[in-house]
Amino acid sequence: MKTDKIAVIGLGYVGLPLARLFATKYSVIGFDINKSRVNELSKGEDATLEVESSVLKSVLKASPDDKVGLYCSANLDDIKDCNYYVVTVPTPIDKNNRPDLTPLYKSSETVGKVLKRGDIVIYESTVYPGVTEDECIPVLEKISGLKFNEDFYAGYSPERINPGDKLHTVDKILKVTAGSTPEIGKKVDALYASVISAGTHLAPTIKVAEAAKVIENSQRDINIAFVNELAKIFNLLDIDTHSVLEAAGTKWNFLPFKPGLVGGHCIGVDPYYLAQKAQEVGYHPEIILAGRRVNDGMGEYVASEIIKLMVKNDIRIKGAKILALGITFKENCPDVRNTKAVDVINELKGYDTDITVYDPWANPEEVMHEYNLSTVKEFPAEKYDAIVLTVAHKEYLDLNLSDYIKPNGIIYDVKGIIKDHHGRL
Repeated sequence: MKTDKIAVIGLGYVGLPLARLFATKYSVIGFDINKSRVNELSKGEDATLEVESSVLKSVLKASPDDKVGLYCSANLDDIKDCNYYVVTVPTPIDKNNRPDLTPLYKSSETVGKVLKRGDIVIYESTVYPGVTEDECIPVLEKISGLKFNEDFYAGYSPERINPGDKLHTVDKILKVTAGSTPEIGKKVDALYASVISAGTHLAPTIKVAEAAKVIENSQRDINIAFVNELAKIFNLLDIDTHSVLEAAGTKWNFLPFKPGLVGGHCIGVDPYYLAQKAQEVGYHPEIILAGRRVNDGMGEYVASEIIKLMVKNDIRIKGAKILALGITFKENCPDVRNTKAVDVINELKGYDTDITVYDPWANPEEVMHEYNLSTVKEFPAEKYDAIVLTVAHKEYLDLNLSDYIKPNGIIYDVKGIIKDHHGRL
């Protein structure tokens, strides 16, 4: 019987931790079209900081052989001997908030070129129900010339990676699995169960697994939108939102969500995938889209609240020196994709203010490329008219922000983590 050999397509925040985990028990080829990323990983370095260098180096091997371990490559020939292909590419939205399946189509074409009889292609990317079988499988069939569920098979196991989280790592998060036939479902489930210590849940169909994933983040999005709306109401009533949530949280079944900026490549994106599919079948999803509107508007709202506080303190807005603490989409993570901190910064820049963005985690070159914004990695110890804490990086917790604020200046705490502040959500 042939030994299982796994190819993981896409070595980003999802693919690399998964490839590393599989490589503890299987021969794994990590494939990525980004050659510089492959070269970096081959040296045991991970710019996303998801896998520690020592952990990565412990599974790396020097050649794409059948031995247990991980070999990273941008060469298509290196994955042709694999019998499992796990696709972990991103599923973004375009400027009109419509799903962009281009990375899935391209990766399916890549796999199709090396697909053989008996192979199983497993997708991990977050999608709306039906994408795997209706969009990806036809590409695999066309490129490979093979027939689905006769010559090759498919599976789906949605990623549940939480970037920057060193407690809930990939092996400690229960994995949903599914296959294109009952037999393949069991095979896919067994593959993941062999490395996931938290266990697995075998869904009856691929569509069920796809739907389960997309509603996970939609549910969080709606709940955060609710508390964001509460924050707006309580601000008008001059009531501290965090104190209200703390009091309400004493009830055993109250859900502990907090107001804030909802960005990133999951919660701020996935609901649009579900909404798109709902509209295709003739249903207008009111609650899902209402939640998105609330959360997408929070950057503008926060900026307006900051300006109001500055005006009340007789601070001249034009030319005011503002320090923004954080530009990544979440704390203690270098990922700047779809970050809503940018919305706050750009809104404040629109008032002709002088903004400095300090983020020790973000890559300045990446931020400049993505958003045309300059950032610094060293704390700029000056006096400011306003300091805005947009991301709760651990480096900010020890700062005495009062030392860097002008006499009539303000501190606005979006995340609600510091005691000495003049305003917060």
